[in-house]
Amino acid sequence: MPAIRRRDFLAGSAAVTAAGLTAFAHPDDARAAESRHTAAQPVAARPNILVIVTDDQPLHTAWATPKTLDWIAGEGVNYANGYAATPLCAPSRSSIFSGRYAHNHGVLDNGHPHKLDQQATVQRYLKQAGYRTGLYGKYLNAWNVTDNPPHFDEFALLDPVAYNDGQYNVDGTVQTIAGYSTTVVKDRALQFLQRSTTDQRPWFLYVAPKAPHGPNTPEPKYANTAVPAWNGRPSVPEGNRADKPQYIKDATGTLADGQAIRTAQLRTLLSVDDAVQALRDKLAALGQLDNTLVFYIGDNGFGWADHGWTKKSVPYSPSIKVPFYVSWPAGGLNSGATSQRLVANIDIAPTILDAAGVTPPAPLDGRSLLSGPARDRILTEWWKSGTGGGGPHTWSSHVTATTQYTEYRALHTDGAGNPVGTGNLLFREYYDLTADPHQLTNLLYQATPAQEQALGIPALAAQLAADRQSSGTSAP
Repeated sequence: MPAIRRRDFLAGSAAVTAAGLTAFAHPDDARAAESRHTAAQPVAARPNILVIVTDDQPLHTAWATPKTLDWIAGEGVNYANGYAATPLCAPSRSSIFSGRYAHNHGVLDNGHPHKLDQQATVQRYLKQAGYRTGLYGKYLNAWNVTDNPPHFDEFALLDPVAYNDGQYNVDGTVQTIAGYSTTVVKDRALQFLQRSTTDQRPWFLYVAPKAPHGPNTPEPKYANTAVPAWNGRPSVPEGNRADKPQYIKDATGTLADGQAIRTAQLRTLLSVDDAVQALRDKLAALGQLDNTLVFYIGDNGFGWADHGWTKKSVPYSPSIKVPFYVSWPAGGLNSGATSQRLVANIDIAPTILDAAGVTPPAPLDGRSLLSGPARDRILTEWWKSGTGGGGPHTWSSHVTATTQYTEYRALHTDGAGNPVGTGNLLFREYYDLTADPHQLTNLLYQATPAQEQALGIPALAAQLAADRQSSGTSAP
């Protein structure tokens, strides 16, 4: 883990925190809160914040994003063990906004975005602390395009999320904007940055292109771009799946399927890389590059026919591990190193608030990458939506740097997005990630009680049960 220097240039940090807490005591008086915060600390001292979230981008896609890697990872930190706490779009994005696990923020599936408490989001806290806030691209699945995203001053919200000629809510007006959506999102984000020349407030900018989500439609100029050959990995498609849950035994994805998905994803990401470079160039031209805290993350990973699976939403590494890059030269995130620290999307909001000198009214589940201690495990979790057949049952997983223990349970979300069911244990998996990084051998398959005891399964099961109920300082 590279050493991370805490912000020594924020002399007014204590005053900022006090102003932030005062603001939370008066949630209906954002304007007064903003002026109090600005008066407590000079605007120039606080960093700008840029969060870039791609859709369904797994690891091993760096070929398509070299400029992104050169900037945010090369001039910041590449977290090689970055996770999506829930590998599904709306729950993952809600974790980014809230700094909480899905079992705490309540968005368990893609159909109920209004379960997110909008008064407990990073954009709300920053707006009340005097930040100008902007959102361009995808927000939350099933969000009504006519509804403005709360606590964003400026936005072009894309819904339904499409690659070409999309429908956007632009600052309250729904309209169709012609063009490739990644380019539209980029251009609108650049305009947001340009307005910082006349608006001296620090800013928070959330940029969320559709890429590389299916149908993985590339920009015309990249439609036929050749990508490096790929012949799969040991988990593609995995010949013997007797030790896997039934939905994996039934999976039919082939190497050819995985290759096709990978090619299409890489081609769509080329335009994301162009957009990221344009954002960097704009920040440099504005003189804001050094004091901008930048995050780049995929909202979840995706299977390239690993174990025969060609989707997301599963507890295996291709689905839960994501690109996770962070840069902030003025704050010490500038080593260009690769960190093995276990991090997750829940850590983004705490890091942002820490950098901005804002204290939320209650502890978040995530940890600041600037000052929080490293963790020894991460909870990943996912809920089955409805009672339809096929696919995984609801699961939760205890992940460390070297092991992973997973339980599937008889639960699902109902029509209101709430978890229902007996919760009975249905299936378990345990992998030695050091000896078996591709998760080919489930060590619990036909294991005896003595073997389970030797693996430490009783203690892992007890810890996972506690983690499923955890929050704040007790969260893993």
